[in-house]
Amino acid sequence: MANKNLAQNQNEITVLVTGGAGFIGSHTCVELLDEGYRVVVVDNLSNSSAAALERVRTITGVADDRLRFYESDILNRDALKRIFSENDIDAIIHFAGFKAVGESVQKPLEYYWNNIAGTLVLCDVARAHGVKNIVFSSSATVYGEPEFIPITEACPKHSATNPYGQTKSMLEQILTDLYVGDNEWNIVLLRYFNPIGAHESGLIGEDPKGIPNNLLPYVAQVAVGKLESVGVFGDDYDTPDGTGVRDYIHVVDLARGHVAALRWMGGKVGTGKAIGLGSIEGPTQTNGTRAGVGIFNLGTGTGSSVLDVVKAFSQACGKDIPYQIKPRRAGDIAVNYAVCDKARDELDWAARFDLSRMCADSWRWQSNNPDGYNAR
Repeated sequence: MANKNLAQNQNEITVLVTGGAGFIGSHTCVELLDEGYRVVVVDNLSNSSAAALERVRTITGVADDRLRFYESDILNRDALKRIFSENDIDAIIHFAGFKAVGESVQKPLEYYWNNIAGTLVLCDVARAHGVKNIVFSSSATVYGEPEFIPITEACPKHSATNPYGQTKSMLEQILTDLYVGDNEWNIVLLRYFNPIGAHESGLIGEDPKGIPNNLLPYVAQVAVGKLESVGVFGDDYDTPDGTGVRDYIHVVDLARGHVAALRWMGGKVGTGKAIGLGSIEGPTQTNGTRAGVGIFNLGTGTGSSVLDVVKAFSQACGKDIPYQIKPRRAGDIAVNYAVCDKARDELDWAARFDLSRMCADSWRWQSNNPDGYNAR
């Protein structure tokens, strides 16, 4: 079955967003709806809340016909068949998957089964319905211990340090092999750096279960009084203040990157100008869709230290955030940030928001929603 054509108006395109009720997924739904796309969400709510999608409706003002939600698992083949049968889906943005690094070490079988097998089921059902356009939520973890900093897309992939990272690296290979075997597939691999922030409305944001694994929601929960202090792992790295440096990106900028990837797939940017292909080039299909595998880093290209984040958040919330210096964690590297020139040149995308804006938006979300969506 021939691939669906994406070279058409956004209001004629329906995008299936797996994991669309999650942190990055919900923000991407807002950007898609604001751009005129129709959105179908599938999410099993294992680490998210249906309340997020109700708030997406509030933010965007869309009616039910523009945003449909199915509570289901991507491992459920019958449910996916029904979703594809009931909706004329053109493309997939694939977020659904377990994502806690530490938990993945404890539960490798669950991570490999959910993330890998779930994606295989998704792609198989999509292919049967003639949908071969997919934007995949990958991660900078695929670079492992990077060979050079800042990291470009040409940086060789190294073995990931945990099963979560391994699933991302394996799925990149699986999706690339899909294209090699059938060049009607249109695939974008987006390698995220460290998403933080929240929508400026304060209505949607990151709502981790239990104690947060990532720095910024942890800082936010200290600021709101739910946790006592921030643990800073190592202050003797070769960095300006001794703490680890990472590339933090506003979640709304990240969401915009997914919309830009869909435009790239259609062979056009907003101006209608044709643009180049990604890392693995393919022919332009007879239906006008650009095919190939595009690989893009999404970050700001600027490194910020742990203490930079703590200080920026202190400014955002108007009070000092207590922190404690702790020993280094095994496997942590001193500096990790991106070069994002390729996304700028080919996707016509660049991050807009700086660290102070990321922290201000995070604080607005956390202070307005101290218990998250509180709908579980």
